[in-house]
Amino acid sequence: MASKTNPNEKHNLDLYYQEAVNIAKIAGKLVREAFYSEKRIDTKDHKTDLVTETDQESERIIKKHFKEKFPSHSFIGEESVAGGEKCNLTDNPTWIIDPIDGTTNFVHKFPFSAISIALAINKELVVGVIYNPILDEMFSAITGHGATCNGKPIKPSNVTEINQALLITEIGASREQNRINGIMKNLQKIITEPYMARGIRSLGSAALNMCYVAAGRADAYYEFGIHCWDIAAGIVILKEAGGMSFGATGEPVDIMAREIVCAGSEVLCKKICNAITRVPHIRD
Repeated sequence: MASKTNPNEKHNLDLYYQEAVNIAKIAGKLVREAFYSEKRIDTKDHKTDLVTETDQESERIIKKHFKEKFPSHSFIGEESVAGGEKCNLTDNPTWIIDPIDGTTNFVHKFPFSAISIALAINKELVVGVIYNPILDEMFSAITGHGATCNGKPIKPSNVTEINQALLITEIGASREQNRINGIMKNLQKIITEPYMARGIRSLGSAALNMCYVAAGRADAYYEFGIHCWDIAAGIVILKEAGGMSFGATGEPVDIMAREIVCAGSEVLCKKICNAITRVPHIRD
């Protein structure tokens, strides 16, 4: 299958997709086996931003696999960036990896964590694979071919009103007071008149949050402070399912901008964008 991103170069998206699914299952086995074990926990920039040996080993396995299969490709991985590598998205085929999205859930044995793998070519996201190994749910998509969960097609809801919507949002790892104030102000606005969201959930994994919107299990999701590896695969899956993703003010989503608003319908997306206020973060 030839990619439309570069007319001078052909890319076998089917092969890329299958290799992403294969390595997600291998890394998922590692995560599943470690899930109920005692873990050595470290922190990154914030005391609430956790990392375990399993995060690091999962990323090592995934990167090694892709480097062997596709030696010319580039990588952006959460743990590699935490270790000092640059977060640099170029036109080169780039794998964007979150080895465990939802590490805090993983540490606390809350079964809402996932391996998230996306591929961008010419900065266009073309493959997305998100695997929750604890619940054994594989969400996946290739651009132009729809999205599935465990091989079955998924689609989002058609809810268009905030007061009829189940929304997902997150506080995030940062506890800086100005950011918390912005997050809480948005939350207060979205749950009170005139918006009065039907319900709010905070589940702890951006990747799976987007999958749940794509599968119609929630109607919308927004968050500030996430990173490109949190949302890249989810953007592909949601788009292919029929959903929409935007930046905070309704502009096309920029995966390096650390913000996202997504929903099953463009109408609901835009209404959420109009209701909330951007909480600024430094770009990836």
